[in-house]
Amino acid sequence: MHEMTAGNESHTIQFTIQCFSDLPHLQVPLFIIFLIIYLNIIFGNTAVLSAIVYDSHLHTPMYIFLSNLSVLDISYTSTTLPKLLYMLSTQHKTMSLMACVTQMHFFLCFACTEIILLAVMAYDRYVAICLALHYTQLMSPRTCLSMVISVWIVAFLEPVSFTVLVSNLSFCSNNQIDHFYCDVSPLLKLSCSDTTNVNMATYILGALVGMSTFMLTLVSYIFIVVNIMNIPSAGGRSKTFSTCASHLTCVLLFYGTTLSLYMRPTSMYSPKHDKFFSLLYIILIPLLNPVIYTLKNRPFKDSFKKLIHILCSLKCN
Repeated sequence: MHEMTAGNESHTIQFTIQCFSDLPHLQVPLFIIFLIIYLNIIFGNTAVLSAIVYDSHLHTPMYIFLSNLSVLDISYTSTTLPKLLYMLSTQHKTMSLMACVTQMHFFLCFACTEIILLAVMAYDRYVAICLALHYTQLMSPRTCLSMVISVWIVAFLEPVSFTVLVSNLSFCSNNQIDHFYCDVSPLLKLSCSDTTNVNMATYILGALVGMSTFMLTLVSYIFIVVNIMNIPSAGGRSKTFSTCASHLTCVLLFYGTTLSLYMRPTSMYSPKHDKFFSLLYIILIPLLNPVIYTLKNRPFKDSFKKLIHILCSLKCN
C-alpha cells in the first residue's frame, strides 16, 4: 500500500471527509438544520456573554465562569460546524493534513478547557455552599481571574504533545475519513505508522485531564450533598440546592454525552453511531447550556431585559 509521510509533505496529503454521504437526499435539509442550530448556539451564548459583561452586578465568580463557558461553547462548536456547513453546501469535502490536525488540535483544546472549567465551577459551588462565610476571601476577584487564566493555559498546552505525534504519522493511500470532522480515532485508523505512542498519549491525556477533573467535581458534589442534607428545613435544602442545580445539570449532560461517545460497548462502535454521539456532544451541550443557566435565573433575566431595552433605544435613535 502506498504510504504518505507527514513531515514536510503535510500540505500534499489530502483527506476526504465523508460527512453524511450515505444520505445524499438529505444534504440540503441537513444544511438547513445545522445552520439553524449553529445560529441558535451563537445567539444564545452571545446573549449570555453580553448580559454578564453589561451588568456589573453579575461580575461575580459564578457568572465570570459562566461567561467563559459561553465563549467556550461558541469556540468548540465553531471548530466543526462551519466547516461541516461548507462541505454540505459545496460538496467540497477535502482537507489537507495540516487543516485536519489543526481542527483536531483545537477541538481537543476546547474539550479540555470545558472539562477543567466545569470542575472549577464545581469547586466554586462547593465553596459557596460549604464554606459560605469564607466565600469572598477564597473566591476573590484576583483568585477567580487566576483560575480562569490557568484553565485556558493548561487546556491549550495539554494536547500539544499529542498533536505533534499525530502530525508526524505516515498515512496510507486510503484517505477516506468516515466522519464529519477530523476526530482522533478515524484519523489514526488511516495511519500506516505504529500508533502505540499516540495511543499512550491518549491515555495519559485522559488520565491527567479526565480523571483528575472528574474526581474534583465528584468530591465537590459529595461535600455539597452532605452539607445540604444537614440543613434542617426542607425550604433551606431546596433553596441551597437551587444554587448548584444548573451547574449539576450541565455536568451530567457533559459526562453523559462524553461517556456515550467514548465508553460504549465495542458492539456499538460504528461510523454511524460515532457521528450520532459526536453530534450530541458538539451540538446538544452548547445549545442547552444557555437555557439551563438562565431559565430560572432572575438576575440574568433582569439584566438581559435591560440590555435589550438599551439596544432598542439606540436603534430607535
